[in-house]
Amino acid sequence: MRQPNWTASAADQPGVRAIPPGLHFVSTPIGAARDITLRALDVLAGADLLLAEDTRTLKHLMEIHGVPLGSRHVMSYHEHSGEAVAARLIAALREGKSAAYASEAGTPLISDPGFVLARSVVAEGLPIFAAPGPCAAICALTVSGLPSDRFLFAGFAPTTGSARLRYLEEFAAVQATLIFYESPKRVGALLADLVTVCGGARHAVVCRELTKRFEEVARGTLADLAGDFSDRAVRGEIVVLVDRAVPEEASAEHIEAALVAALQTMSVKDAASVVSQTLGIPRKMAYRIALERSKGGD
Repeated sequence: MRQPNWTASAADQPGVRAIPPGLHFVSTPIGAARDITLRALDVLAGADLLLAEDTRTLKHLMEIHGVPLGSRHVMSYHEHSGEAVAARLIAALREGKSAAYASEAGTPLISDPGFVLARSVVAEGLPIFAAPGPCAAICALTVSGLPSDRFLFAGFAPTTGSARLRYLEEFAAVQATLIFYESPKRVGALLADLVTVCGGARHAVVCRELTKRFEEVARGTLADLAGDFSDRAVRGEIVVLVDRAVPEEASAEHIEAALVAALQTMSVKDAASVVSQTLGIPRKMAYRIALERSKGGD
């Protein structure tokens, strides 16, 4: 097996910017090659070491943008790489080398094996940097039209039906827009299970092939989307977004119990603020009840 050239330095090439020592996570396009940032190109051109989830994808991207590989070797790093690659990387970083890691597409560590690599480098107290850029989850949220002030990235759901239902139940009541990645072969099953768990009236969006030629953004209720995708053959990368749950109306007993508990450790003002935010009730109402309870306890 050919061993990576850990000693070659791109910084020795004329016109290439020196890259600070450490591990640099480089975000790469999720579709359109021109979505890569100028900084990402600088890092890819100047890093001493190159690692990638898919070496062919990274080499092709560098070729498109005219980034010379030179004598450097692109080391494969994926979920089955084991500890040997990380150990070699850490040894090189200790020598003051710079390394760039790119996932197959999008932002490293988002549904990507780079997380393990990051933990190893952090544990050694070595520097980590990020060249931010494309991310399918954020791109989908941007075009979805769903609330973006609070969102939860849930990644890929389990592939089996029973496990998927249990998984989705964890998020059904979350007060945030939910973001899932899914295989085109299972998107219909995911939507059907979301109807079961969240109800068919919840608004949702299915994004397909974002930034690519056949980009599609389908909006509607979960019931409508589940019907549309139930027997439809789809291809490409899929992101499914689900609107936040409608908060349940708190009863008077629930509000009073929450305020009594909060007043054990908080002032009337703070207790009213916390309970109003938690239960989604007007702050004036919470403050009035908290004040009454406070006086009643004297």
